[in-house]
Amino acid sequence: MLMKKLALPLLLAPLCATSALAGDVPPELAAIFPGLTAPQVRAAPLPGFYEVRVGAQILYVTTDGRFLVQGELFDVASETNLTEQRRASARAGAVDDVSEGTMIVFAPEEFQHTITVFTDIDCGYCRRLHREINEYLALGIRVRYMFFPRSGPATESWSKAQQVWCSPDRQLAMTRSKAGEALAVPPCNPTPVQAHYDLGRDLGIRGTPAIISDTGELIPGYMPAADLQRALVRAKANGAAQ
Repeated sequence: MLMKKLALPLLLAPLCATSALAGDVPPELAAIFPGLTAPQVRAAPLPGFYEVRVGAQILYVTTDGRFLVQGELFDVASETNLTEQRRASARAGAVDDVSEGTMIVFAPEEFQHTITVFTDIDCGYCRRLHREINEYLALGIRVRYMFFPRSGPATESWSKAQQVWCSPDRQLAMTRSKAGEALAVPPCNPTPVQAHYDLGRDLGIRGTPAIISDTGELIPGYMPAADLQRALVRAKANGAAQ
């Protein structure tokens, strides 16, 4: 199972250049991870290990390539989950690499936070979140929707996502579709549904709504606007402190 996971496409955005290894991928790692690039490798905080990012995974490999550790790495002194920090950085980079032109964005005139929400038209809590969209906007939260029909391609939920995208007014179509209205919209190409879905799977998303903060924190599930605002403030504070 592990080796199957290691074969996932390397789709996440590269790590920042200052943290990556200079030059080529060490041959010990190239033998284990075909297609690995240098920006996806760096010296791990754990002495004697490389940190390797493959898809949504953060792995630790001994410098001789013999041992691989899959799990959470904590800094005991600071009580910090270093692995989750790296995941958050990767998520933020991956989402930032997606053009906003492929998203459906609801934004107030002024905002302090941006969330990216992987959403399913037929998901009950996704619909609840959207019913309260004005509450999020009023608290200075900009909402960017990406499509994640949980049932996968060639399903009714997938078709609904396609219809929303193909509508002349996508914001209105999103609102109507999430309210249970059927949209009579002819198909169009291309649409971003497949790309959004693939990215969500690569980020390890399985349920919706899946909210990614502007600092890369993954917030699984619906959260009322006031609670989400507090969570976003904490996430920014934590990010600034790191």
